[in-house]
Amino acid sequence: MGTHEFDLERSRMVERQIRARGISDDRVLDAMTRVPRHEFVPEALRHEAYADHPLPIGHGQTISQPYIVAYMSAALALPPGARVLEVGTGSGYQTAVLCALGLEVLSLEIVPELAERAARTLSRLGFEADVRLGDGYAGLGAEAPYRGIIVTAAPTSVPGALLAQLDEGGRIAIPVGEGAQDLLTAVKRGGSLEVVDRLPVRFVPLVSSAETGGDRF
Repeated sequence: MGTHEFDLERSRMVERQIRARGISDDRVLDAMTRVPRHEFVPEALRHEAYADHPLPIGHGQTISQPYIVAYMSAALALPPGARVLEVGTGSGYQTAVLCALGLEVLSLEIVPELAERAARTLSRLGFEADVRLGDGYAGLGAEAPYRGIIVTAAPTSVPGALLAQLDEGGRIAIPVGEGAQDLLTAVKRGGSLEVVDRLPVRFVPLVSSAETGGDRF
């Protein structure tokens, strides 16, 4: 499949999978139109890059369904220039969409091979994100606070470190649960989270580690 065909598939994806399901944020729609999802999936699966489902990227991880990426990006409702922490870089696709929204993105990934691959892909495509190797449960306190936090794997509850690193009035989009999961969108008010939306989902579990390094890639 050539560049033109990928462009057509991406346009159809945005119209049929995202806009048609109620995502109306023009900035998000534009970002999803501009970011080449096929560049973030394994080459053998590129013919499925714009399909309406997640895809495996190795190491037991996946690239999320396009609608979920758009939903989470819109849920943050952040203005250009806002600092956001992404927990779970994975393929780097969600990272690229956040960059395309004009956000300052710091992204944590616990699997070294995925962090390195995502950082290379993002750099090659011109997306400026700070990809770090580290434990998502611990977040990245040295760079806090964040106006938004987006988590792309599911813990059983919201990690306390992430709540502490979220700015007052900031938003978090995070899948929570074991087995049955809810994708929560919440605002931090008075030091606690006020849930404003929830969506039933199924994400891979958020992996923990004793290491909480901050190595850049």
